[in-house]
Amino acid sequence: MTIWRPHDGIRVKAIGLLWRGRRLLVADVHDDSGALKGVRPLGGSVEFGETWQDALKREFREELGVDINISGAPFVLENIYAHEGSPGHEIIFAADVTLAPSAELPDAPITFREDNGMVCTAHWRDVHALDTKDEPPLYPTGLKSHLISR
Repeated sequence: MTIWRPHDGIRVKAIGLLWRGRRLLVADVHDDSGALKGVRPLGGSVEFGETWQDALKREFREELGVDINISGAPFVLENIYAHEGSPGHEIIFAADVTLAPSAELPDAPITFREDNGMVCTAHWRDVHALDTKDEPPLYPTGLKSHLISR
C-alpha cells in the first residue's frame, strides 16, 4: 500500500462534481491501515502555468480516461486539515462537470491509478447520505453543506 501525506505547503486543487441524480462520483480516502476514512470528488492539483479548468479536465482524463465539460461556475473552498497527523492546506476550485457526449462510466465501482501509483476506487454515492452514522464523511469538510444548500 502507498502511504500518502499532504504536501508541505499550500496546494491549489480542482475537483469535479459529477452527478447521477443525487449521487456524486467520489473516490475513497483511506487511513494508513487501509480503513475507509472518507470520500472526495475526483480531481487534483493545478500545475504551474495551468488553469484550474485545464487541470480538472486533465485529471479526469488521467484517472478515468474520459473527457468532461465544466458545466457550472466554480466555488472556492479553503481546506486546512490533518491526515495521519500531518497538516495539509488546499485552496480548492469545485465545479459541476458533465461527461463529454462520447464518454461513459459504469454504475459499478471504478478502479483507477493515481500518478504516484496508488490504486483508488470511486463510487457513486448519495450526497445526502454522506457524513452520517452509516456513511463516510465527504471531504473537504464543509463541501456537503455547500452542495445541499445550493
